[in-house]
Amino acid sequence: MASDEYDVIVVGARCAGSPTAMLLARSGYRVLVVDRATFPSDTVSTHLIHPLGVAALARWGLLDRLTAAAGASPPIDTYVVDFGPIVITGAPGTDESPVAYAPRRTVLDELLVRAAAESGAEVREAFSVAEVVVENGRVIGIRGHDRGGQTVTERAQVVVGADGWNSHVAQAVQAVRYHEKPKLLAGYYSYWSGLPMDGRFETYVRPGRGMAAWPTNDGLTLVVAGWPYAEFESNRSDIEGNFLKAISLAPAFADRLDAGTREERFVGMPVPGFFRKPYGPGWALVGDAGYNKDFITAQGIQDAFRDAELCAAALDRSLSGSRPFDQAMADYQNARDQHSLPMYEFTSELATLEPPPPELVQLLSAIQGNQSAMDEFARLNAGVLSPAEFFAPDNVQRLVGAMPE
Repeated sequence: MASDEYDVIVVGARCAGSPTAMLLARSGYRVLVVDRATFPSDTVSTHLIHPLGVAALARWGLLDRLTAAAGASPPIDTYVVDFGPIVITGAPGTDESPVAYAPRRTVLDELLVRAAAESGAEVREAFSVAEVVVENGRVIGIRGHDRGGQTVTERAQVVVGADGWNSHVAQAVQAVRYHEKPKLLAGYYSYWSGLPMDGRFETYVRPGRGMAAWPTNDGLTLVVAGWPYAEFESNRSDIEGNFLKAISLAPAFADRLDAGTREERFVGMPVPGFFRKPYGPGWALVGDAGYNKDFITAQGIQDAFRDAELCAAALDRSLSGSRPFDQAMADYQNARDQHSLPMYEFTSELATLEPPPPELVQLLSAIQGNQSAMDEFARLNAGVLSPAEFFAPDNVQRLVGAMPE
């Protein structure tokens, strides 16, 4: 290998890219990670990390850093899903990882970028990728502009796109999309002070509307509300008015919100759902670049962490020569898809904001008041328990049969 060639170049340094770079660098590979942003900086994100994502941070030795800083995001140990007449309250995690956190992306992404650099990866901020370089049908590097505007070309055995759902890398290699879903939900969020959550993640489901709130850094609470994408154009001229109208469908929460103060502007972004084939000659995809879904279940960061581990392990097997590239990366794709597809379908159903079907109402009625069953439902919403397991006929029969007299 030429001295100026990297083993891996990672394009995108946020929740998927920096962990992928960090893990590869820790395995001894020469890694370059680039991002057009500088850090700390914000990005559109509801930034909830469910317990399995928190467990990843602990494995990487980063959780203590996240929780030790002044104004740190507090732990979330209770998930509440309010359907109006039915309210389910449960614990979302496992004995090993019992809580969630929701750090601002200004905090989380900088932590991940610095961890990648400390692990030995070279990090270039304010680097804009203009071109994915292809030679004889194989990706061999990138060409872009550095912080000073100079044109730079870098080569690598593999280029990893970790640059979000609108990935430049994915588009350049024409990565095939499948299991596609249209934009389903138009959601907006902002931050309130004076809205204590006491360690609770709260979701409110009403006809044609969904709302949620959870605590984050510096005593603030993120509040999000959404409506079907079909109403996107008609509602975008008065986001605040439509947001507050949605919140009013949960009067007790609306009163709590009214007692607080909104501290920032509203932001939001409707997104499509899809899987992309996450590899090809000289390239790979990770995070939202390879698999994206609606934010209603807030699974994006947890999934990015999981896929970073899967992708880094597959690339390690390929680069070390223990397994051919195509075989290693096919294993990565299969593991990702098998784990993700049930939650992807569950998320897409929720994002329609259609009323729950009668069989779900029956199930929710059965588990209300049964703490162990409500904990299972909380773990479902946290991505700890797969929808395929929770909604398996034998499990549903067990839960319905456990209805209290």
